[in-house]
Amino acid sequence: MILRVPIIMDIFTLMKYSVEEMLLPGKDAVTEIQEEKNMAETVRVVVDAMGGDNAPAEPVKAAVEAVTERDDIVVILTGKQEVIESELSKFQNYPKERIQVVNATEVIETAEPPVVAIRKKKDSSIVVGLNLVKKQEADAFVSSGSSGAILVGGQVIVGRSKGVQRPPLAPLIPTEKGVSLLIDCGANVDARPDHLVQFAKMGSIYMEDVVGIKNPRVAIVNIGIEEEKGNALVKQTYPLLKECGDINFIGSIEARDIPNGYADVIVCEAFVGNVILKMYEGVAGALMGMVKETMMSSLKTKIGALLIKNELKQTLKDFDASDYGGAPMLGLKGLVVKSHGSSNAKEFKQSILQCIAFKQQNISGRIAASITADKGLLSASESKTEE
Repeated sequence: MILRVPIIMDIFTLMKYSVEEMLLPGKDAVTEIQEEKNMAETVRVVVDAMGGDNAPAEPVKAAVEAVTERDDIVVILTGKQEVIESELSKFQNYPKERIQVVNATEVIETAEPPVVAIRKKKDSSIVVGLNLVKKQEADAFVSSGSSGAILVGGQVIVGRSKGVQRPPLAPLIPTEKGVSLLIDCGANVDARPDHLVQFAKMGSIYMEDVVGIKNPRVAIVNIGIEEEKGNALVKQTYPLLKECGDINFIGSIEARDIPNGYADVIVCEAFVGNVILKMYEGVAGALMGMVKETMMSSLKTKIGALLIKNELKQTLKDFDASDYGGAPMLGLKGLVVKSHGSSNAKEFKQSILQCIAFKQQNISGRIAASITADKGLLSASESKTEE
């Protein structure tokens, strides 16, 4: 639910202006108040125009489409200025004042060691963009560039929220019943039980406040639904999740049940999550290819394909992961979104637009407050035990 600024606030703001000021020609007080209000509500998103297989064409196109579609967003493109401006010149009839270009002369390549690249390439599109978020000159950063550099830069430059131990990557994946959040899918391959508990809490906040699913169901990935099953990590984490009163933990979930939408938040460490995500993508691509090949194999199947064309398109659209944007890195002081390396303009645009709900619902603040509250309860409990 998006909160609206109460009308009474506008009345109090009007009191700052004298009657004479309101009667002066030109911009009136009400207009100025509305402009200040609009500026406060505008979400500023940095887009790495140099990252990914399809840069700079697709990120720039996505930026143009995003500001054309929404009037509450400003996109800041980071990268080589002359290259970006050349791409922008291909587009007409868009609000040019809501796209800014910040020059960055360097590019971090995928094969570069992330820590070294972040440290040495200070003028890269990724580092420059992340610094804008750190300085609060932007609300979010979106990139399909080097995953390692984005993960390292997110933690080192933007910084973790107080109390957050390991920020996870959390993409939305399509299911039979809508979408589920897969957390973690690539940031922490050696997670501990307390990390997974934090993932569950952060994922629940995101699904409830951004996606709009009330009391989201949380499950941990396992090789069976029985509590005694699983590896050491799962066995240690399961009872901790059961004890969490602020999440709706429903137990274990097997990988085959994820596409059926049995849970809204799928908790796992990054190695397992990445395998699930890549398998998801691979099976979907293979199945699509087989369906198309079968439908075009004979005159009879071609006629059948024509008859079900519209229904099939809608079904395939529901399972199109590009409609859900990139993977947010939760638990940071600002929003960092990692898009797929081969993202097209549609995927980039969805990644940009998802930042709006994230900012409006203050997800970073809510996560920090939740984790801090947990730390306070733990400290109080420990003190009581010592007494």
